Amino acid sequence: MSAVSGQPGAVTGAQFLDRLRQNPPTLYIDGKRVEDPTTHPSTRNMCRSLAGLYDLQHDPQWRDLLTYEEGGVRYATSFMVPRTKENLHKIGEAHRVRANYGLGFLGRAPDYMNTNVMAAGMGADYFAQGQPEGDHGVDFAANMRRYAEFVRNNDLCLTHALTNPQVNRAKLASEMPDPYIALGVVRETEEGIVVRGARMMATLPIADEILIFPSTVLKENADKSRYAMGFALPCNAPGLSFQCREPIDVGRDPEDHPLSSRFDEQDAFVIFDDVLVPWERVFLLYDVELANKAYAGTDAVLHMAYQVVNLKIAKTEAFLGTAQSIVDAIGSGGFQHVQAKIAEIIVMLEIMKAFEVAAREGATLNKYGVMTPARPPLDAARNYYPANHQRLPELLQLLGASGIIMMPSKADREGPLGPQIEKFLQAGNASAEDRLRLFRLAWDMSMSSFGGRQALYEKYFFGDPVRMHSALYEIYDRSEPVARIQAFLKRD
Repeated sequence: MSAVSGQPGAVTGAQFLDRLRQNPPTLYIDGKRVEDPTTHPSTRNMCRSLAGLYDLQHDPQWRDLLTYEEGGVRYATSFMVPRTKENLHKIGEAHRVRANYGLGFLGRAPDYMNTNVMAAGMGADYFAQGQPEGDHGVDFAANMRRYAEFVRNNDLCLTHALTNPQVNRAKLASEMPDPYIALGVVRETEEGIVVRGARMMATLPIADEILIFPSTVLKENADKSRYAMGFALPCNAPGLSFQCREPIDVGRDPEDHPLSSRFDEQDAFVIFDDVLVPWERVFLLYDVELANKAYAGTDAVLHMAYQVVNLKIAKTEAFLGTAQSIVDAIGSGGFQHVQAKIAEIIVMLEIMKAFEVAAREGATLNKYGVMTPARPPLDAARNYYPANHQRLPELLQLLGASGIIMMPSKADREGPLGPQIEKFLQAGNASAEDRLRLFRLAWDMSMSSFGGRQALYEKYFFGDPVRMHSALYEIYDRSEPVARIQAFLKRD
């Protein structure tokens, strides 16, 4: 496992882009291979945005928050092992600064997966429970520790893919017409395992590596399964391909498409055509129970959820700022129904902020020595936000009304009818240009193809909402409230 960058530690945007040029992920868009994602019209803007995110950690204003020093080297804060609540607070603040860069609309920014590999690396002993039989000399725990260090040292950008293709939800993967529609192990060799099949869906395939961690809902009738696995590979590994969805970034001016022209993360399903995974890159194999409990067993799920809660705080703040800006521009703040709509956003924001505080203040050291956020408020947040997020774009639509539809483009403003646009589309407290810039942002947040994708994404960000509620029911400790009621009922 060789390093892919020069000096270890936090990289710059230029270093990140250079890595992509030298080792481009195998992406297919509109029927063609993307030779260089940094120049391709559908991916170059996202690459630049990611580069800006990496540069942010070298900005003197944010350097001490977004990085930490260890052994004379500065690493991204999202890799930091929290030992205290103060550490956790710094990590949360860093998550929010990174989230603010994209107004909370970058759902799979690199710090999301960074928290995963940090927790998995610290909880590497979990993977030792599935130590394979045979004479390959494999040490899953050591593999996980080395990989976590490798990702941190090189400040890599990771994508991941969890679920199987939606072919027939009524059948197990092994019952499909082809047993390798779902990603599975074909065979073992002296060099590693050979895998075949597909996984959905990899958000941000414009990455250095892909981490295939086990799905938490692997349904198999046996304790051992070819579909239970965990491994990592470079995104240009032989036989590995990403089939991307239709691009949302269609090359329009950022003034007209302020979000979609900058932050189209792309989504893809990942195809493995007899891909060789070296033994040193394998972390888990065949064990269904270990696979289903890997995120919980290492507490990775809690550190990832903590990043997400901070991300959703930033996103809700962006909705609040945009909504209030619309109200200020058109002078509608005196109406009580308008105030009520803004208040709805405030309530949602404060609920999410309360979840973050409760998770942080209730944190405890886990068995691996990692200060881990409290699970109940994080689980509550993971159920609350997907159910309520849809109200945020709706509120923008209600506040902006037809103004979010009647929006001439930048080219129109600079065209022959520019003076008329300036006259008729001005706002009470804003010029036509300023008003249209604002309403374009509201449109991209709530009504464009970018906004539509965000709405669906938020519904299923954490998984099937019904399954999420069921999981919460199963794990939440209700014994004390029940005991209190039972004691009350027995009073004389």
